[in-house]
Amino acid sequence: MSGDAGIFGPDSVAWRIHADPAMLVGGLRALLVQGLEPRAMAAVDQHSKFREDPWGRLERTTNFVLATTYGDTAAAEAAAARVRKVHEHIHGVDPVTGAPYAGSDPDLLLWIHAVEVDSFLLAYRTYAGRLSSADGDRYVAEMARVAEMVELPPGRAPKTEGELRDYLRSVRGLRLTPAAVDGLRVVLFPPMELKYRPLWAIPTTAAVAILPGYARRLYRIPWFPPAALPVRTAVFALSRVLNLVTPTPPALRHARERVHGRAAA
Repeated sequence: MSGDAGIFGPDSVAWRIHADPAMLVGGLRALLVQGLEPRAMAAVDQHSKFREDPWGRLERTTNFVLATTYGDTAAAEAAAARVRKVHEHIHGVDPVTGAPYAGSDPDLLLWIHAVEVDSFLLAYRTYAGRLSSADGDRYVAEMARVAEMVELPPGRAPKTEGELRDYLRSVRGLRLTPAAVDGLRVVLFPPMELKYRPLWAIPTTAAVAILPGYARRLYRIPWFPPAALPVRTAVFALSRVLNLVTPTPPALRHARERVHGRAAA
């Protein structure tokens, strides 16, 4: 008898995409794009220790994605409840624009959600493999459920890639704030031993390669467009090798075992 498959299940596109190493690149791209919304970045700046503990922030985000993707229903709901609880204490004023913000603001929740979904899709297609338009739409629709679990009002999250693109094109007011500059610096140069920096340059360069043009311009990141092809080729090859030589991610392995009621390969 099969176990609780969680909110998606093994036939979902989310299970396929979120198990790929390219998701690290998607996550870094999402952080950089999200940081250009002044109120969103002010919330991060004033209510987190992203400068002192960037790895903790990355770990918490990763754990949320894994719990909502591969956890059973109770685990996914508990992860969403923790996020909602955190949102209760997030409120303030962006010092650059003077605009107020709140963790439960539907506009900010939609921005964070849409950029993350767009980034994961783009990273997968660029560095992992083909994904049909139909599966892209399925993924966007699947992830809308997660957004609603963390308080985005029903009906606000895009349900297709077309709706996702239309929303992202409609966003105005993005700008580079001092906090966003710090965010870029932390993503590109997080605290780590010097010997690991060349390795970290691989996912960060891959993330910069798929940033929207407006984001590179706002961050003033120099970029030579023809470099995108060799970056894509190298990172694609690396991510395929990692898929072959690294064990199945524990969260995915445990989910398969739970769903099928037996040890899964």
